Amino acid sequence: MPFYTDPARFPLSVRTLWGNRPCQTDTVGMSDSAVLLAEDMVLKIEALSPESENEYRILNWLQGRLPVPELYARETADTESGVLQYLLMERIGGVMACHRTMMTRPAVVTSLLAEALRQMWELDTTGCPTVHTLDQKLALAAARVEGGLVDVEDCNPATFGKGGFRDPVHLLQWLEDNRPPEEPVFSHGDFCLPNLLLENDRIRGYIDLGRAGLADRWQDIALCWRSLGSNARGEYGGPGYAGFGDTSLFDALGLAPDWDMVRYYVLLDELF
Repeated sequence: MPFYTDPARFPLSVRTLWGNRPCQTDTVGMSDSAVLLAEDMVLKIEALSPESENEYRILNWLQGRLPVPELYARETADTESGVLQYLLMERIGGVMACHRTMMTRPAVVTSLLAEALRQMWELDTTGCPTVHTLDQKLALAAARVEGGLVDVEDCNPATFGKGGFRDPVHLLQWLEDNRPPEEPVFSHGDFCLPNLLLENDRIRGYIDLGRAGLADRWQDIALCWRSLGSNARGEYGGPGYAGFGDTSLFDALGLAPDWDMVRYYVLLDELF
C-alpha cells in the first residue's frame, strides 16, 4: 500500500510530529501492519481493529509500569482501503532478543527472557483495561474460525492433517473441551523473541502489545518457549544456534515444565 510511506497521507498530528524524518520499513515479524522506523520514532500503521485499539489502550495503561514506548500520537483515518490506525511512539533502543548477539549467548538470553516474564507477572494489574482469559480468547478464536480467517498453511505442519486435527473447527472444539485452570496475571499475549528489546544485557522494552491483557502466565511461557526453540533451530532463516535445550527457559525460570499447558496455549495460538 504506497500511502503507508507517504507522509503527505498521514493524519495532521502524526504528519506534524513525524516531519521529514528518513526512515526504513521494519521487515521483522508476522503482523499485517506497516512499521516505519526513524532514528527516534516508530510509526505503526494498521487496520483499525480490536487488536490495534487494544495496543493503544494497553500502552497508555503501561506508561510508568513497564518499559514500553512512550506514546506521541494516535489517529485514525478513512482511506480507500478502510479505516487505519496511526500509532506514533518512541523508538526504544537495543536489539530484539532473537538478534545474533543474544542468541550466541544462550544463558544470557534465557535469563533475560525469564526476567521479562517475571517482571510482567509481578505487575499490579489493578485497572488493567483488557481481559484476555480463555472466555475471551476462545470467543475470539471461534469468530475467526467461523469467519474463515485461520490460515492453516501458516500453522505448524503437524497441527492439521494426518496425526493432527481435521481442521480449525476440530481444534477449537478440542480447546473448548480441554480448558485448563487459569491464574491470570498481566500477559503480553504474543511474547515472542522479536517483541522484547534488550541492550547491555538489560531489558529495554516490550513492543507489539495488541494482544496484551489479563491471561494465564502459561500464555506467555508457551509462546516464548516456542519462539526460543524456533529461533535456536534457525526456522526463520537464521543460522541456528547451539546451547539451547527444551528446558532452557524453564531452567532459567526455576519452573518445572508443564507440557500440557505449553501444548494447549501453542495450539490456541494456531487459531490467531
